[in-house]
Amino acid sequence: MHSAASRGYKSLKNTLLSYPIQYRYIMGVIVFYDRENKEKTVELGKNMLVKDLLAKMGINPVTVIVSRGDSIITEDEQIGEDDRINLFSVISGG
Repeated sequence: MHSAASRGYKSLKNTLLSYPIQYRYIMGVIVFYDRENKEKTVELGKNMLVKDLLAKMGINPVTVIVSRGDSIITEDEQIGEDDRINLFSVISGG
C-alpha cells in the first residue's frame, strides 16, 4: 500500500517526465504563505515559473502578491532552487 506522500511524489514525477528534459530535475523551494502563516518546502521541476508554483499549491495568481527577497515578482518569473518565495494574500473590500 502506498502512502499519500508516495502517490503525490509519483504523480509529480510522472508530470515532470512529460516535460522536456530541462524541466525534469526536482528542486525544493521554500515558500512562506501568509494565509497559512507558515513556511513549507514545495517540490518543483528545474526552470519552473511562479505560475507553476501557484498551480502546484492550488492558488489563483490574482489572489496573491509574490515576492523573492525584497522584490515583487510576476507569475512569469523563473524560480531558482535557493529562492525563498513569499506569498501575500490580496485583500479587497467595498
